[in-house]
Order: sequence, then C-alpha cells, then structure tokens
Amino acid sequence: MQTKKTIAIIGATGNMGSALARSLSKGNYRLLLKGSQQDMLDALVQEIKANNDSADVEAATCPAEASWEADIIILAVPFAAEKEIAGRIKEVANQKIVISIANPFNESYDGLVTKPGTSAAGELQQLLPNSKIVKAFNTTFAADFLTPVIAGKQVDAFIAGNDDEAVATVSELVNAVGFNPVVAGDLSVSSTLESMQLLLIRLNIKYQYNWLAGWKILHH
Repeated sequence: MQTKKTIAIIGATGNMGSALARSLSKGNYRLLLKGSQQDMLDALVQEIKANNDSADVEAATCPAEASWEADIIILAVPFAAEKEIAGRIKEVANQKIVISIANPFNESYDGLVTKPGTSAAGELQQLLPNSKIVKAFNTTFAADFLTPVIAGKQVDAFIAGNDDEAVATVSELVNAVGFNPVVAGDLSVSSTLESMQLLLIRLNIKYQYNWLAGWKILHH
C-alpha cells in the first residue's frame, strides 16, 4: 500500500491555492492548508469535507507548522510574497520538495519583474538552498482545474526541476489533478515557463477565453 504523502498548501485561500486543494483532496493525500483569511480557510476545509467525507484535510495555524509536517510544500502565493514565506519555512523545508507556482508579472501584465535569465523558481531555490524546488502549475489557470480537458484535449502542465526524484513526484501530483505532466527540463527552464503564462494571460485578455485555456503539445 502506497504511503499517504502530506502536502502543505501555503496560500490555500487564493484562486490557485483553493483550486489545488479541491483537486488534491480527491487523491490519496493528507492536506494541510494555510491561508491569510481564517474564515475563508475554515469555509474551504468545510466545503471539501462536505463534498468528500473521506478527504484528509485540515487547516494549519502557520506556514512553518504546516511545512514541518509536510512531505511536499506548495507555495500558492504571489511572487512578491515568496521571499517572506521562504524565510518562515527555511528551517523546516530542508530536503523537502517545494513547488513554486508563482509568476513574476509586473502590474500591467506586459513583462516580468525578474531579470533576464532568472526566474521566480530560481530565486526561490537561492532562498531555500537545501530544498528541492520544482516549478509546476504556473502554466495553468485556476478554472482549468475544474475543466482539465478543453476542446477534447487534456491540458498540459509543465514541470521543471533539478532533482529527478522530486520532479517525478510532482508529475504524479499533476496527473492526480487531471493535467498531462510534461517535464520541460531543469530549473533553468522556469523562466521560459513563466513567460509562457504571461503570454497565455495576454491572449486570454485579447481573445476573451474567459480564463479557461491552456497549453497543449501536439505530437505523434
């Protein structure tokens, strides 16, 4: 029998965090959720349990406590908040998988705030040098979690990381929530993935996809 992994989702009350929590609660995982708004967090936990009485999910009191208990830590927070959260979990995140979903967009969504050749995930790896940083879930919209098959095609979710075992574990998570995992390369590819989502957002605004759109690699 496969050992149940514990996943901490920091930022669980945001659009992406709550979408991840709802989707992962259907799998064989124990979820520890932390959000900035306690009332919304409690409501999310109650909603998940009401829809699935076998869901193993609970609210956490602080990021460090959730991360200490977790095997996998998902930072579902904006890029601007990653540095502060990293400082709070650094001591308890050693050798653990930490998933960066953040995209470092500027306020006008016409560029990235990171320097060329760098990425949000790369900066997080510098902040957490003893953790296994993996880039994932940043190329999908929150609405895609409810509809991971669009126009008859399963949405691809791209993954980047330096640790092969960590990348394989995150690929399992991607598959569990309904996306097709595509391993794009090592962590240096993260800058490309973050630019891809900037482009997808701009296309969404231009063509009014209603935030239900995703990337798909077509191949033989």
